[in-house]
Formats: sequence, structure tokens, C-alpha cells
Amino acid sequence: MPELFRFFGMKFFFFSLEHLPMHIHVRNADGTSKFEVDPVKLVESKGMKVKDLSLAEALIEEKREEIVAKWKEIHG
Repeated sequence: MPELFRFFGMKFFFFSLEHLPMHIHVRNADGTSKFEVDPVKLVESKGMKVKDLSLAEALIEEKREEIVAKWKEIHG
């Protein structure tokens, strides 16, 4: 499970055998979520608070180029 970064108690990661569309998973103490990367869009969430989802979305927007580059490195 390649981890990209951690921020404010949230872990941003891919699973090693991922599928398209390009997406990223986020986990914190409250739950999990999944966002598509381009464009950034919440796909699903289980237990995460709205404020945490908003922060995660903003961070994914900010780091989108890094996320895309890492996805291509890992998944081709």
C-alpha cells in the first residue's frame, strides 16, 4: 500500500493493485474516503467528517501533480 503523504492525521495512499479512473484513498481516525484525482471529486466516504473531507479535497487539489506522477510511477 504505497503511502504518498500524511497531513493533520490523514493518510493519503494508493493500493498496489489499483484500477482506473485515477484515484486516491484517505484514512483518518474517523473513517475512510476515496477521491478521483482529475478532476478532484469525492467518490465515497465512510465515517469521515465533512470538515476532514473538505481538507482532504483541498490537499489533493494542491498536490495533484505529485499524485499523478506517483500513480504513473506505480501503475504505469
